[in-house]
Amino acid sequence: MSEQNTSDRSIDPSETPASRLRRTGRVTMARWCPSPNFGPRPDNARISLLVVHNISLPPGKFGGDAIERFFCNQLDAAEHPYFQTIAGMRVSSHLLVRRDGLPVQFVSLLDRAWHAGRSCFRGEEECNDFSIGIELEGADDIPYTAAQYQTLVELSQQIIAAWPEITPDRITGHSDIAPGRKTDPGPAFDWSHYRKMLDSRHNEEGGG
Repeated sequence: MSEQNTSDRSIDPSETPASRLRRTGRVTMARWCPSPNFGPRPDNARISLLVVHNISLPPGKFGGDAIERFFCNQLDAAEHPYFQTIAGMRVSSHLLVRRDGLPVQFVSLLDRAWHAGRSCFRGEEECNDFSIGIELEGADDIPYTAAQYQTLVELSQQIIAAWPEITPDRITGHSDIAPGRKTDPGPAFDWSHYRKMLDSRHNEEGGG
């Protein structure tokens, strides 16, 4: 498990990108920054949900490597007063999209990242078991960048192609699966814009 299901990443020319992603769990466009905070999915779990989050460390401040260090258990609590409040937390997400649109991957999509916490989607509890989590570097009330929407759409398309059970109505926000506990991605995230971009790209690629 330490290799996060990526021991066989050889490229077969006859293999489709979707089947390669299903086999390796690795997104080729993302920089790999492995987190120790993951585990196996339950044997009966089927990847069928995509969850959009936001994160910034310290809150509202962008840039730097604090998010990466946080997900890798390397954040120095003495660097900032806020960091002291999250010291000792062990969390991760499958992917992070920085403000400039660059994606970073922390956990194989085949594995269970620790992004949703106590959660429920349409009666299905423990969303970490069957979901993929994508963090956007941002805050609830600060507009996301055009580059972030573009990358999020590209990642979403790749994930949907690999796991078709993730239909458009099974893409949701952290606040929707943990209401009252979480607020991200917040009112600044333009769901209508994102879904129109996703639908447009789907149609351009001959998906309907």
